[in-house]
Amino acid sequence: MRAPIGDFDHATPVPDCLDDLVGPVADAVRDWRGSVPADEILYVETDPEWADTAVFVQHYGRELLEQSANCVVVAGKRGGESSLAACVVLSTTRIDVNGVVRRRLGARKASFASMDVATGETGMEYGGITPVGLPAAWPVLVDSAVVDLQYVLVGSGRRRGKLLVPGKAFAELPNAVVLEGLGGA
Repeated sequence: MRAPIGDFDHATPVPDCLDDLVGPVADAVRDWRGSVPADEILYVETDPEWADTAVFVQHYGRELLEQSANCVVVAGKRGGESSLAACVVLSTTRIDVNGVVRRRLGARKASFASMDVATGETGMEYGGITPVGLPAAWPVLVDSAVVDLQYVLVGSGRRRGKLLVPGKAFAELPNAVVLEGLGGA
């Protein structure tokens, strides 16, 4: 199957390639609910050497820069309590951690989670974390610009491979909250 965006040799509907996904992502696909059918989410094999956005778009299509999103784990702290959340923003923007995220989490302080925490809590590889298959209790904060795109390139849970997800599917993820201004220039 031809991918709807990017220059990929082949795209596979995720229900047909569960063995290529990490456990939490495969489980989320098996339990998929929502108006976007799971078979509209596609998996594309990619070279892990080219996983970082700038290098990635050189190899798989410059137009992907405007159609890619990053999923970042954020830790919020208030008093002695800590909470984790995921933030999904276009790769051309920066997450407003100290404003929008901190207020949304009701935290006194918010920061990017350490690599060990992000990978340990998600069961995913650093640099490949995706909002599909995150821990059930986590809020998933999604910038409205992500939801507005027809397809969005995002991690697959590992550095080898990416998911092509219809933008509106991000709004239907468990605990998703679509926010204006989560990602800024």
